[in-house]
Amino acid sequence: MTFFQDYSLPAPPPRPRTPEFVPPPWSGAPRYELPAVVPVSRFLHRSAGHVVALESIKVYSTGCAFELTWTIRRTDEDDQKWATMNAGFFNRPGPPGPSVSRDDLFLFGIQFPDGTAASSSTFDRYTGPPLMGQEPNGPVFTFRSGGGHGGDHDFSSAGTLWLWPLPPAGDLRLVTQWTAMGIKESSITLDGAALRDAAADAQAYWPEGTPK
Repeated sequence: MTFFQDYSLPAPPPRPRTPEFVPPPWSGAPRYELPAVVPVSRFLHRSAGHVVALESIKVYSTGCAFELTWTIRRTDEDDQKWATMNAGFFNRPGPPGPSVSRDDLFLFGIQFPDGTAASSSTFDRYTGPPLMGQEPNGPVFTFRSGGGHGGDHDFSSAGTLWLWPLPPAGDLRLVTQWTAMGIKESSITLDGAALRDAAADAQAYWPEGTPK
């Protein structure tokens, strides 16, 4: 016999379910979809001390995620120059202004076969994502940087570029530039038709739709 045995536990009140937010397709990769992975393994830029590499492309039914890595290797930089590069590499500058120029920004761009183009950079974190309730007129190309590491010999990091919509068939030009880090404008050409074809292999987690 215990003191609390005669006290019944109250029934919890019904809990209303929060309506599920479904982000628009241009804002990012679908949540409940397994992409088709197209291996690429190509250098977008390569020089004596700099590499920007496109490892693979994850293709979804609505767009593509470009998986990138980049490394800067110390060559003839003195300690002061290397420290300045370290600050620029890991503490990205703000939008262009009196103390920041476009040369300081890590830039990416995409060009469709018909000349339609879009660009993305670290400026994105100040302008914010594309409007959720208004479909953009042209392609969306957003950059999300991941983690990185570095020391006395090199700096490395990785990130993802999201492209919406799927590109048309034809030559797809991917461009990069980071002048302050010594990365001059460089580009590679990809097969837009191959990416569109790969989208057919993307698989929904639950074919009957989003779980309730």
